[in-house]
Amino acid sequence: MAYTQFKIPAGGEKITNKSGKLQVPDNPIIPFVEGDGTGRDIWRASVRVFDAAVQKAYGGKRKVHWVEVFAGEKAFRQFKTWLPDETVEAFKEFLVGIKGPLTTPIGGGIRSLNVALRKMLDLYVCQRPVRYYKGVPSPVKHPEYVDMIIFRENTEDIYTGIEFQYGTEDNTRFMKLFKEAFPKEYAKMRFPDTAAIGIKPVSVEGTERLVRAAIQWSLENKRKSVNFVHKGNIMKFTEGAFKDWGYKLAKREFRNEIVTERETWILGNKEKTPGLSVEENAKLVDPGFDMMSPDQQGDIKREVEAALMLWETHGDGKWKSKLLIKDSIADVSLQFTIIRPRDYDVIATLNLNGDYLSDALAAQVGGIGIAPGANINYVTGHAIFEATHGTAPKYADLDKVNPGSVILSGEMMFRYLGWKEAADLIVKGMEGAVAAKTVTYDFARLMEGATEIKCSEFGDAIIKHMD
Repeated sequence: MAYTQFKIPAGGEKITNKSGKLQVPDNPIIPFVEGDGTGRDIWRASVRVFDAAVQKAYGGKRKVHWVEVFAGEKAFRQFKTWLPDETVEAFKEFLVGIKGPLTTPIGGGIRSLNVALRKMLDLYVCQRPVRYYKGVPSPVKHPEYVDMIIFRENTEDIYTGIEFQYGTEDNTRFMKLFKEAFPKEYAKMRFPDTAAIGIKPVSVEGTERLVRAAIQWSLENKRKSVNFVHKGNIMKFTEGAFKDWGYKLAKREFRNEIVTERETWILGNKEKTPGLSVEENAKLVDPGFDMMSPDQQGDIKREVEAALMLWETHGDGKWKSKLLIKDSIADVSLQFTIIRPRDYDVIATLNLNGDYLSDALAAQVGGIGIAPGANINYVTGHAIFEATHGTAPKYADLDKVNPGSVILSGEMMFRYLGWKEAADLIVKGMEGAVAAKTVTYDFARLMEGATEIKCSEFGDAIIKHMD
């Protein structure tokens, strides 16, 4: 495409996708949006860290060719649109990009620029790693136990924005149709005459591609478990279906590489007591077995029989080397990720749960100010790495805020590109700067004996500690 709002740098090449695998040249063109508010300071510090890591890792043999594209306030000032078509086209053409925080547009139209980009590029995975860097202030006793990756479904759930505002004509029409077509469901509403309505779509396809990405990533990165976090005990046909469809996908496509938690109980019972009958095994798996109906008991026994058929590939302890697939209720997970964080590794969950959970986990390891994130389509290869915090306009252009969220998002980006050495140097630099207590104000005020430095100086400190 011929662009008029920015110039594609000479000497760079496109990242491409061949048969589902990224083809990354040594001189990739990568679009970036610097972001609004504090984004300007953060990007200046971050890009120097990125370039230094690539130079130190590859000695000049590799180089990123950055191209600035526009979104948010800067785009509106220059082009009278919050999200120019050329920006979207650039992210489509060059596959991988990175961006700082963006403001929410004033007035109608786009509710969120971030959500708009995700929808336009079908970036169905929001991937949020949460890990602790030694020395970072934390409100919990053992933040070092936190090392999780969240795969948040990015295109469905209530974030689709299908809502009917109370008092509008659309709301009145919807309520009338709903009452006529589904009177029993309508009657469940306590105050239907004054209710706003939101719709929560959860699909088989949306669930399966999210779960598939989480399991594939976990196997490639030698993780120990994938946990489906859901509220299926209440929302049985949406959140509950997400869990059920996830298990079915795991068993269908990854049977030899995975084992479910309940299968480990069944196989473990047989290993402890080789002569155990199917019914005895079922009673150990479900202590309430004797109180179940015959049909329910039959379901449990068939589950035991199916698990025992895996004996050749999973029995005699072989299941212990498999990727563990399990699930937990969302509210329980929010408790246990605090009190038992080592039980959680990779989490696959729906949009709203993932939003709450990722921010809650970030608080354990230093806050959202250093929380990285990525929005990825693992089929097309499209990915936008981004800051997970807001624009903090009161600190704009003061060279004050922590650039860690964008810097660590860049670390994720390099790892996604296969540039592991550059990614490792960024982690080393971040750990070194924090351990030396040379940090921005948000950390300095919580760390005894810290030296408070500027945003730009924190970038310098990270580069220094790469050596």
